[in-house]
Order: sequence, then C-alpha cells, then structure tokens
Amino acid sequence: MKSLLVRMAVYVGIFLLVVGGSGLLGFISEQKAYWYAIRNEPISAIQNIEIPEHDPNKPTAAVVLGSPTTEVFDFVVPYQMLAMTEAYNVYAVAPTKNMTSLTGGLDLVPHYSFEEMDQLLGASPDLIVIPYMPLGDQEKYKPVREWIQKHSETFLLSICGGAINLADTGLLQGKSSTIHWQFFDQTRRSFPETNWIRDQRFVVGGENMVSSAGLTSGIDATLYVISQQLGEAMAAKIANELNYPSYHFVKNPKVDPYYIDLSENVYLFNQAFQWNQKQTGVLLYDGMDEGELSSIYDTYAASGTTKVISLSHTEQPIVTKHHLNLIAKYPVGNAPELDRVIVPGTDAKSLAEKVVQEWTEKGNGVVPEFLHHDSADRFMFDAPLEDLSKQEDVLTAIYGAKRLEYRADYLKFEGNPFSIESFGVPLLLTVVALLTAFFIDRRFITKKILGSGRAANNWRKIR
Repeated sequence: MKSLLVRMAVYVGIFLLVVGGSGLLGFISEQKAYWYAIRNEPISAIQNIEIPEHDPNKPTAAVVLGSPTTEVFDFVVPYQMLAMTEAYNVYAVAPTKNMTSLTGGLDLVPHYSFEEMDQLLGASPDLIVIPYMPLGDQEKYKPVREWIQKHSETFLLSICGGAINLADTGLLQGKSSTIHWQFFDQTRRSFPETNWIRDQRFVVGGENMVSSAGLTSGIDATLYVISQQLGEAMAAKIANELNYPSYHFVKNPKVDPYYIDLSENVYLFNQAFQWNQKQTGVLLYDGMDEGELSSIYDTYAASGTTKVISLSHTEQPIVTKHHLNLIAKYPVGNAPELDRVIVPGTDAKSLAEKVVQEWTEKGNGVVPEFLHHDSADRFMFDAPLEDLSKQEDVLTAIYGAKRLEYRADYLKFEGNPFSIESFGVPLLLTVVALLTAFFIDRRFITKKILGSGRAANNWRKIR
C-alpha cells in the first residue's frame, strides 16, 4: 500500500511540475506581456505634442490614464466617442506628462498631467472617464485615486474594470454599479458595500455616476451619457458613425449575463501554452481612427496568440484623428522580424500611403494588410474578430467576442475549430511527464521494492 502511494505521489508530482509548471509560467509571462508591456528603452526627445485647443464655452471631459498602464479599449473608445461629438474639450490626463502605455504595448503621451488639468480649468472637469488601471503598484497608482477623490462631485463614468478603480476611491459605497463579467464575483467580495448588478450593460449609480460592464458595454454607457448631456439625436449620430449594431442597449441595458464557465479554458490554454505566437506589426499614421486601432490591440494582443508591435516612419508622435499622441515601438527601418503587418482603418490606403511606401521600400518582405478597408459599413471589431478566427481558430474568436461583451451572432467565424497548439502542447507535456514518472518509478521505486523483496527472501533463507 505504501509503495502505491509513493508511486501515485511521483506521477502526480511530475505531472504538476511539468504540465502545471509550464502552464503557470506561460500564463504569468503572457499576462505580464499584455498588462505591463512597458517601454524600458530610451527614446529620442519627444517633440510636437499636439494638444487640442481649449474652448472655455464647451464642457471638458478628462479621460484618465494610469501609471504605468491602462486598458486600451477602456481609454481609447470613450475618448474617441466624446471627441466625435465636437461638443466637449476632450483630454488625456495622467499623473505626469511622461509617456505611458496601454495594454498590449501601445504607447502614448498624455495631453496634461493632473496638476496641469486643474490649473487649466481652475475647477473640476465636467466629466471624468475612468478606464481600468491595474492597482498593483500602489506608489504609482496613488495619484490617480487621489485625483478622482478630489473631483468626486463631477460626473464620473467608469468603463469595464474601471469600476474597480472607482470602488477603490470609496465613492461607490452605498451605490449601484456593474463591471466586466470576469471581475464580477471577486469585485463583489472586495467591495460588499456596493450593490453590484450583473445583468445590465451599464448602471446609473446616482446623479453623477454611470458604470459599464465589459468593454463594448462601455460604448452603451458612453452613448447613454451623451444622450443625457447632449441629447439622444447626438448619441444616435455617434452610434451610426461607428456602425455600432447594438444601440438598443442604450435605451434598455438589460441583458442575459455572461459567467466564467468552460469557455474560459480557451483563454487560459492560449495564455499558458501558445509558445509560437504570431508577431504582428501595426503601422501607425497621422489621422488614423482611434477605435479601429484599438480593435487590433484588444482582439489580437488580448487573445494570448499574438504579439502586437507598433511601427511608424518617425520616432516622434503620430497624431490620431482626434489628437492622441502615439509613439511607435519601432521605426519601419528597424522593425523586428514579423509574420504580419496590419494597417488599421477604413481610410488607411490614403492616409497611410507614406508609411506604407516606406515599409515597402525597406524590403521587409511582409505585405501590409488593410484589414478594415472592405469593412467601411461594419463595426470596427467585426473584421478583426473574423480574421482572428482564420489566423488562429474558431473557439479563440468566439471567446474574443465574449471577452469584449460583443453580442454579434452574425459574425462569420471560419478556420480550425480549436487551437492545435494550445491544446496539443499540454498533451505533449503530459506524455513527457508520464514517461519521466515511469522512468523514475522503474529506476528507483520498483528497483528498490524488488531489492527489498530479494533481501527479505535471502534473510528468511539464512534463518
């Protein structure tokens, strides 16, 4: 009996070490690469930061950036939508004016520091948008918490996991809120004084507070705020310009909620065992659409299957359609080896002509793909999600839409039914673990047991 227990312990231990250990290291590495893809190398002095002109007759919306990182969709898409109205002064604000990062590794420079924003206005902004910002480094994050608390009387809009940041300020005590379905249960345990509502895409938590559920639910929440502050006609206009197919949620946010279930395995296995990720370059260019750029990062980089690397023709800022200042990781002449190059945006063929020409002349050999070019009448995430299905597999694309809270049953997912690599690698590691355990069993345990048995027989014979 004792030998059986020893053998079981060896087999289970080797399995956990080889399969579990490899998976855990892969998962941690991928999470770090996505959430903390921070630029460590020095760059040339940043010049020509474009700051939108301030109109004192317009309300001001401040979209917060954390330190050192912020979720890309949560920040970019509400920023774009508010700027599209042309009715707000819209600024990217952060603890300092230093370059910061969005998830997946997209770098940008804020328009103002918190202090500069306060000096410009001499009062609170009219609207503060709170994306999800990891709270891991409390020393760096503390200024964000304090600035939001300082302006607690202004209108607060949290996007997706940004409800964690809002709850962290204490301003959600005794109020209602919602959050991304992945974070729901743990957030409810951490902040029990808040009434967390699972089955709505956004929640009006008070006269000056709205929170959204996961990612694309933030579009509904932002449209709702626009409809309340600028009128429903403006909200409908912005939804139409975005080709957003779910405007009905703005009037009725009720929805059948998502839960953590077996579909999560696709995400976990991709994160843990995708050892051969696609290296995908994204060409940045002046005037590019912010949301279409976000759709690349929050589809591919977030899937655990692809490393997204920004490229441009200059080391100086690339200024987007609504005046965000992006800094590319690499100039096109010094790009790493890539599997793909994507030029996001329905207008990319005309607006990106210069950078595409330079990319072609450098002889990099990878033909740029204009992913949104034939999707001018579709929502910005449609083409990337369908392409992810072809690049990777159907299950990964389906989970990608679920993660985005994008309820689009009309999407056409084609490709492999599941990831051979993500599910094949752990099977291979299981075989390696079993063979290793078998060798240890035969070489040490069984040999010792047989040796002990022979010794016992010899002893009996002697006696």
